[in-house]
Amino acid sequence: MIPVMGFAAPSGSGKTTLMERVIADLKGRGLRIAALKHGHHPAEPDIPGKDSHRFRQAGAETVLFAGPGRWFLIQEREPPPWPELLALLQDHDLILVEGYADGPFPRIAIHRRESPPRGEPRLISGLVAVATDDPALETDLPRLPLNDPAAVGDFILRHLGLMP
Repeated sequence: MIPVMGFAAPSGSGKTTLMERVIADLKGRGLRIAALKHGHHPAEPDIPGKDSHRFRQAGAETVLFAGPGRWFLIQEREPPPWPELLALLQDHDLILVEGYADGPFPRIAIHRRESPPRGEPRLISGLVAVATDDPALETDLPRLPLNDPAAVGDFILRHLGLMP
C-alpha cells in the first residue's frame, strides 16, 4: 500500500497552498507524487487557478478530484469507494490528500494565526501534526512551520517511514 498523508482545515486556511508547495518540494526530491482532492461540489477539470490545476502545475504526476456527481481522471459518475480511488494511484511513491475527513490515513491540520478560535484545532480523525504560523496555538501535537514546505515534507517522509 502506498503511504498517504492528508491535510485538513477550514476552507480558506491555506490547505491547497501548503499542499501545492509540499508537492513541489517532494517532486524536487525525486518522488512521484499523486494528489487527491475531495470536493463538496462538482468541478471542471484542469481550470487554471483551481486546486487540481495548481497541484498538477506543482508537479503531481496524477491529480484525482472526487466530488458529488463527478470525479476526474475524467469520469462523469459518482466516485468509486475510497479503496478503489487509491488503487488508481498505485504507481506513485506517496499520495497527498485534501479532504476525505473520514479517510483511514494520518493528517496534518492547518491553523493560521488569523483563524479563530484559538486553542487546539478541532478534533480531526488521524491528526498527527499541526502546520501553523501561530506561536500562541496550544497543542500537544508536533508543530510544523506553515510557511516551510520542506519542513512539512520532511515530517511527512519521517512519519510515513520513507526517510530516517
